[in-house]
Amino acid sequence: MFREITPSEASDAIDLIGKDWMLIGTADKKHGNANAMTASWGALGFLWNRPVCICFIRPQRYTFGLAKENERLSFSFFGEEYRKALTFCGKESGRNGDKLEKAGLTYSMAYGVPVFDSARLTVIGRKLYSDEIKKANFIDMSMLKNYPAEDFHTFYICEIERCFIKNR
Repeated sequence: MFREITPSEASDAIDLIGKDWMLIGTADKKHGNANAMTASWGALGFLWNRPVCICFIRPQRYTFGLAKENERLSFSFFGEEYRKALTFCGKESGRNGDKLEKAGLTYSMAYGVPVFDSARLTVIGRKLYSDEIKKANFIDMSMLKNYPAEDFHTFYICEIERCFIKNR
């Protein structure tokens, strides 16, 4: 069903994240399942001599606490036919139930993170670094329009350990 590829074969990162969106997946140990949130901000690249994925999570998101307590995250990319499910996962919280089930997304746990059956590409990353975006560090102050409530993201730089692409 899936075959492993190298991180450099996971091309078109700008469209994958900015246009197609992604699900950031984590284990939810409290509920014994998984959780994921939709994200349209992030990056795939190369840093510290390693392939990396960078994601951004706001503090009010349920995934925020889960990402903090887990060593790994998954980054899953879907076809346009899953836009409705990704929209749902971007609006619904996993605090009060299994939103992945409600969204109709099935998954298996691999390497401690969810791998979605319907994803066309899944990247599994191990956290290397995190920090909070800080108001004082903005050079272009017009970017603050993205933070009217000053709820600045925490970002994670994750080493890409595995990439899986769906066989066609």
